[in-house]
Amino acid sequence: MSVTTSNYYGKIFIADDAIASVAGSAALDCYGVVDLVSKKLSDNFADLFKKQQLGKGVKIITNENHIFVDLYVVLKYGVSISAVADSLRKAVKYRVEQFSGMIVDTVNVNVIGVRV
Repeated sequence: MSVTTSNYYGKIFIADDAIASVAGSAALDCYGVVDLVSKKLSDNFADLFKKQQLGKGVKIITNENHIFVDLYVVLKYGVSISAVADSLRKAVKYRVEQFSGMIVDTVNVNVIGVRV
């Protein structure tokens, strides 16, 4: 699926992969996030052969002009999980809204593991 908007000049289509790349980049920029990982082990094997790695660990669901983001992250050992998750939600929401011009309804942060 993709997000669609229109303005005076015409229609704009934004692919879910583009939104996932922006969300993944924003997530990796946050303090305490070590890596993005896929939810399933089979997805990790499939991701090895893809060129694009920023969308790894990001699931995008679009419904009309609303975007729902699921992140699967590995955090740094010793950081406050709730503080990093809150910072991650805000950063991803802001960056995706600025990129797409659409409303981000939810950003779900799933902590898969902790790494030193």
